[in-house]
Amino acid sequence: MVVAGEASGDALGAKIVEEIGSIQPDSRFYGAAGTRMAAAGVEVDIEIDSWSVTGIVPVVLAIPAFLSRLRQIKKIAGERKPDLVLLIDFPEFNLKLAKALKNQGQRVVYYVSPQLWAWRKYRAKTIREHVDLLISILPFEKKWYEERGIVNVAYVGNPIVDKVVPTTSKEDLCTRFGLDPAKPIIAMLPGSRSKELRFHLPLMIGAARNILAGDPAVQFVFAAAGPKQFETIRDAISDDVGFLAVEGETHNLLGSADAAAISSGTATLEAGIIGTPMAIVYKMSRLDAVILGPLVNVENVGLINLVAGKRIAREFVQNEFTVEALSTELVRLMEPEANRAMRKDLKQATEKLGENASAKAAELVVQFARKQT
Repeated sequence: MVVAGEASGDALGAKIVEEIGSIQPDSRFYGAAGTRMAAAGVEVDIEIDSWSVTGIVPVVLAIPAFLSRLRQIKKIAGERKPDLVLLIDFPEFNLKLAKALKNQGQRVVYYVSPQLWAWRKYRAKTIREHVDLLISILPFEKKWYEERGIVNVAYVGNPIVDKVVPTTSKEDLCTRFGLDPAKPIIAMLPGSRSKELRFHLPLMIGAARNILAGDPAVQFVFAAAGPKQFETIRDAISDDVGFLAVEGETHNLLGSADAAAISSGTATLEAGIIGTPMAIVYKMSRLDAVILGPLVNVENVGLINLVAGKRIAREFVQNEFTVEALSTELVRLMEPEANRAMRKDLKQATEKLGENASAKAAELVVQFARKQT
């Protein structure tokens, strides 16, 4: 049985299901899945659609629906009795599900260990008691969990490494979108969630305007995660000459950019793998910051900085994220010496991420499934 809860988990699930199938061709899969997992051969008992929510109020409003889905999955697992349950990411839901399933006798494997080192580390108790095998995708996590008594943890590398590859040259990208390859390009990645766009986009646009006032040659390209985000960005920059919005071109854009401003998240790892010097930004509502802020346990929020074990990319979070601060940092990153130094640091950091993570994770899952209970 496989359970994902959002688009990223659906993509991870599809890949590991394919890899498991290549090792154990007679494997059968079912559970809570999206379109990608369904295409990979998962029988969809529950369509995940868009389970993911962020912010205090949306999470509270979603509780009844989450509880209903949890009861549904428990019932399906009890009736179909899978050899094991593979939970993929989505910790707000899947940690509760792990406890419920383990209590009714299921064997639980958790793929993409929850980032408890960042916040809510007390949940390690749930993993220690209710997860049989924890699979990590960040190099420092195995030690962190082992120090807290969780010894059934394995690091397989990060699956993002195998899929982050620009597919076009800078010259081709510039030709397609009317850019000048001889002039600087700054990529703007404001995030994929509506709240991220609401808080990040105005500040990013302001920073771009600041930079253009001093250097009209700089070209700004805003990367959209999907059609809705593209429309939002396009409308926001419609009055700015020289600003461009693109969709489905994030890796190509990062490969062509001299520097980037990036919403904290997986995109910072993608930029790191490609080698794009970056500034990391994040801003949320005051209510969310007041409630969630005290729960955060790390000095750095950017994944690339956490992997590096030091702050490679400067971070601008909450009140530190201003038009002036971001524009100043992006100008600095375009200076040749600073640009070269960060590219070198990014290369050293991302070498820790390994390769073939999905295949390694699938092998662990198959080995575990073959064990006698």
